[in-house]
Amino acid sequence: MKNIDIPIHDIKPLIEIEDYSFYYFIALCLIGILILIGVLYLIYHFYKHKRKFNIRKEHFKLLNNIDFKNAKKAAYNVTYLGYTFKDDSQRHERAYEDLLHRLEQYKYKRIVDKMDSETIHFIDLYRGMIDV
Repeated sequence: MKNIDIPIHDIKPLIEIEDYSFYYFIALCLIGILILIGVLYLIYHFYKHKRKFNIRKEHFKLLNNIDFKNAKKAAYNVTYLGYTFKDDSQRHERAYEDLLHRLEQYKYKRIVDKMDSETIHFIDLYRGMIDV
């Protein structure tokens, strides 16, 4: 048999068509992962700051819940908790120093009298000055 090699002119050879759909898919996946990481970071950041311990709020709450039945313990607690707010302004500092002066009679003795109403009123005034 003879090998007849007749050229065919109306059929063109196959052309390679570049397909970018895989690259589009990879880019879409990367954008989705970046958005997911951003959302997870925002959620983490929100919960981290939500649970953040605020010493000023905690001391203000404890300062408002002081029991004045035990005058010595109350005097020490007011001194300790009130120190947190001393540096807020000069007015706070003066009030705190006056408060310390009034509380000295209840601190350094073995047996102390019941806290008088003037000192309790002064403590209430100091608590009212505090902004948290």
